[in-house]
Amino acid sequence: MKKKNAILFSGGAQGAEAEFGANAERFEIEEVNFTFEGHNIVRKRGLRVLNHEELKNGDVSLTYVSKLMNRRYTEGPTLRKILQSIWYQVNYGQEIYVVGEILADKTVKGGTGWGAEFAKICNKPLYVFDQRRDAWFRWNQEDWVEREKGDEPVITHLHFAGTGTRYLQGNGKKAIVELFERTFT
Repeated sequence: MKKKNAILFSGGAQGAEAEFGANAERFEIEEVNFTFEGHNIVRKRGLRVLNHEELKNGDVSLTYVSKLMNRRYTEGPTLRKILQSIWYQVNYGQEIYVVGEILADKTVKGGTGWGAEFAKICNKPLYVFDQRRDAWFRWNQEDWVEREKGDEPVITHLHFAGTGTRYLQGNGKKAIVELFERTFT
């Protein structure tokens, strides 16, 4: 893959998204960070501030998301806008990379989990680096399959999304760095 044609779609938030962005910049890959007015982010490169009309495109019922994710999402303007901006990341990315934790119910922990579930709904290639288990997993349309050492993912689509936990651990950071190195060196 030619890195000059690649684009990372992310959200620019602290943690995994900031690390995805830093690596995109390191490898001179274009970066688009979807956000909204008043959202606290750390990445300013490729900033794309969504207006109220654009945010509506990514709107989803919090009741639906709560049922799908087996947890309760409370109604609030900030959470709704975060979920709407995640919709853009997954919608534009043709391959989705997430750093976080896979739960027993096969969802991903936290707000990031909505991005993973939306990727499943859209039938997009989806990879999660589970920090707790220190391994990459791929969604095979039914379950998470652990990737063996030496068979870790490589970015294969020019438009890819990178998102995840705000609480990035050392192994999660290393997984992102190595993903970019496997793909772009």
